[in-house]
Amino acid sequence: MNKFIIRQSCLLFLTALIWGVAFVAQSVGMDYVEPFTFNAVRCTLGGIVLIPCIGVLTIWKRNKNHSDKDTVKSGGQTTDKTEKLNWIKKRKDLIIGGSACGILLFISSNFQQVGIQYTTAGKAGFITALYIVIVPVLGIFLHRRSSIKIWIGVVVALFGLYLLCIQENFTLGKGDGLVLVCAVTFSFHIMVVDYFSPKVDGIKMSCIQFFVCGILSSVCMFLFENPQISQILSAWLPILYAGVMSCGIAYTLQIIAQEGMNPTVASLILSMEAVVSVLAGWILLHEKLSARELTGCVFMFAAIILAQLPQRKKV
Repeated sequence: MNKFIIRQSCLLFLTALIWGVAFVAQSVGMDYVEPFTFNAVRCTLGGIVLIPCIGVLTIWKRNKNHSDKDTVKSGGQTTDKTEKLNWIKKRKDLIIGGSACGILLFISSNFQQVGIQYTTAGKAGFITALYIVIVPVLGIFLHRRSSIKIWIGVVVALFGLYLLCIQENFTLGKGDGLVLVCAVTFSFHIMVVDYFSPKVDGIKMSCIQFFVCGILSSVCMFLFENPQISQILSAWLPILYAGVMSCGIAYTLQIIAQEGMNPTVASLILSMEAVVSVLAGWILLHEKLSARELTGCVFMFAAIILAQLPQRKKV
């Protein structure tokens, strides 16, 4: 396994770690505000946090480009024209990619937030993590094949998630259906990120997706809810964590870390958020972890290690 894959995998695991803890923030935040209000504020905050980061990186890249041009001066008008066309294409990809991710994030995050009110946390966690199965299935239609090793990892991870999250007879109710929509749309989100992340600046695309999601959530907030400033201020800590850490940092890490990674492997690592959420609930909310749930965690780790093992070279 090369250093690049190890680095990207560590970034994806850090993303899953932040998302897992965010389940606690989302649970606490729902005690004060309604779903669309929570997502509207957190996503807008996530976009705002990234603006200064983009400014600093833009200045750094501009200085680096000036330095490169001073070192090598060649190409003339043809080079300038090519650079302009490339800039236009990248800008177009950035807007399309960021907007598509924002729309999918809006659908998945709000369906999850609304659906979890009508189902148990165990079912919601299991159904949401079904994206580890949906992603490789989508890859088939997009002519991206996954190795048998990864498919075995998917099956093992699913079994682990079942042990981890499902504690009662599995039936598909109203809330389960809403969370299932979240799993499907988040699978498309992973595939869109996989397609656009090599083409555009990951931080800029992440910033666009948050503002798109924040605007759409705000529209629904004013249409279907009755937001109160006092309620939002009461939920400042969970909203701050969800906005800065879960949105601003974690979703940006996802975009950066998925570049060059197999989307199925990426989804397996990201599914560790289910394990982390159980551990975070145990530590922060004093929820007990049963032997069954611990066994599920072991299977999840085994699936991720299996997916990361290097392929045997053909002689």
